[in-house]
Amino acid sequence: MDVISLTKELIRFNTINPPGNEKKIALFIGTLLEKHGFVVEYPVYGHERLHMIASKGLSTKIPPIILTGHLDVVPLGAKKWSYDPFEPSIEHGKLYGRGSSDMKAGIAALTVAAVESTKDRSMEGGVKLVFTADEELGCRGAKSLMEKGYDLGKARAVIVGEPTSNHPYIAHKGGLYLEARTFGVTAHSSMPHLGENAIYKAARAITKIEKLDLEAEMDPSLGLPTINVGKIRGGLNLNSVPDQAEFTIDVRSTTTFGNDTALQKLNTLLGEEVKIEKLVDLRAVSTNENDAFIKSVFEICKLDPTQNDFKKAAPFLTDASVLTPWLNHPPTVILGPGEPQMAHQTDEFCYLNKIHDAVKIYSNILK
Repeated sequence: MDVISLTKELIRFNTINPPGNEKKIALFIGTLLEKHGFVVEYPVYGHERLHMIASKGLSTKIPPIILTGHLDVVPLGAKKWSYDPFEPSIEHGKLYGRGSSDMKAGIAALTVAAVESTKDRSMEGGVKLVFTADEELGCRGAKSLMEKGYDLGKARAVIVGEPTSNHPYIAHKGGLYLEARTFGVTAHSSMPHLGENAIYKAARAITKIEKLDLEAEMDPSLGLPTINVGKIRGGLNLNSVPDQAEFTIDVRSTTTFGNDTALQKLNTLLGEEVKIEKLVDLRAVSTNENDAFIKSVFEICKLDPTQNDFKKAAPFLTDASVLTPWLNHPPTVILGPGEPQMAHQTDEFCYLNKIHDAVKIYSNILK
């Protein structure tokens, strides 16, 4: 099975989210895996939206290794592409197309490695592939799968094929996305004393957040948590006192400073003047670098985690936020052929050699 050809086929499926439309790509991959002896299921997520879950060689004694990734991609953006985003092109050792790095090359490499590793021998414990719909908007697909009671079973380890340029990360921060609203009383701007300005309330709250000391303990892999106000909106017109304003809060949490702690601090800090709504609640993921599985991954990747410049944590969120706690915290590594800096970019590409290397790395891990 040629991994480059498969990556190109996957890029040709337009799975921009929204709306996603992951049904056709899920059926395509599932049909391919069925031909190689995998048992495949397609849990329904929504209209024209499916997850794809395939397994082979499962044992009642040893849990499988789970290989996971997402089938959706982000919109193209306003900037014009130099290449057709859904008709993959190869130039100077790079494969161009939307999703080439994030993360259809990863999906292809995981698929090929799973097929090759289970072809001629019985792999101990077997392998399970979990390819989800609707990851890009906050891992909603994986969360829905869990909440609907799907039986994912157990896992010996989890490999997330997100773009890392084949560098194995053993952690990533959590994400708590909030929308905060303030309310007031409208009046003519020439008589502001008759009204109550919601924007002033929002401004006071944002100033408090800017000065907030989270008083968090340092996480050995993830460092300190962060907080940011990224968007603000309020008022209807120039000459009125605004009676409503809203802004967003983005907290990146760690294993030592969780989302619940962050929300409690913000509610206490901002008080009743600000109403907070939770948009996304994803937890941090971290595996001990001395775990036997993690050690074997570092060895296969020919990396020394004791080096001072060794990076342990991915800069982005993944479905591991849902899957790893759901599976009772098996060792988890984020490892894929895509280029992290190319994710969500115009003229997205992935290096051909990185895709081939990923198949070898995955196959060696599965051994």
